[in-house]
Amino acid sequence: MPLIVFEGIDGCGKTTQIELLTQRFDRLDRPYRRLREPGGTALGESLRTLLLDPATRACPVAELFGYLVARAQLVAEVLTPALAAGEVVVLDRFYHSTIAYQAYGLGLDLAAVRAAIQLAVGGLRPDLALWLRLDPAIALRRRAATRGPDRIEARGADYLRRVHDGFASLAADHELAVLDATRPPEEIADDIWTLVAPVIGA
Repeated sequence: MPLIVFEGIDGCGKTTQIELLTQRFDRLDRPYRRLREPGGTALGESLRTLLLDPATRACPVAELFGYLVARAQLVAEVLTPALAAGEVVVLDRFYHSTIAYQAYGLGLDLAAVRAAIQLAVGGLRPDLALWLRLDPAIALRRRAATRGPDRIEARGADYLRRVHDGFASLAADHELAVLDATRPPEEIADDIWTLVAPVIGA
């Protein structure tokens, strides 16, 4: 069954749209699994806490491998079995975030990052990857209204602009479907369903 991925910088509305989509699945009585990266396993959740903690000190390569360790475990322990069992999987972030945040954001070699991702995920690719596009300045304001920045967000607007450019490059290469995240949530949700419905055979 399909793997549906949501991507975008924090504050773009991923959590809201994932909630609206899974509510629709509930109404349709459609089985699904809702997961997040990093996370979804005991190892992944432990690494999430570490990677997002402002007190953590990690060089770019160490940070990259932290995310990849969590991802490899999620793929092996949860994603592959769930998809094989016929569940629709809705995933908050996948390897596109690694390309945007660690390659474009931190300046790691793109080819090397892609090779490392391939080792972590094997042949697993999303059936649909959605990018909620939002200007980083707007996203930062949204997040500031709800909570303080985590370790990644604390790098500031210039870093998030590079991350945004990374997502834009992936979209230009047709790896991500683009949705304007400045619109009302209900409008975005309807557009997402237009993309999701044929993927899940609805």
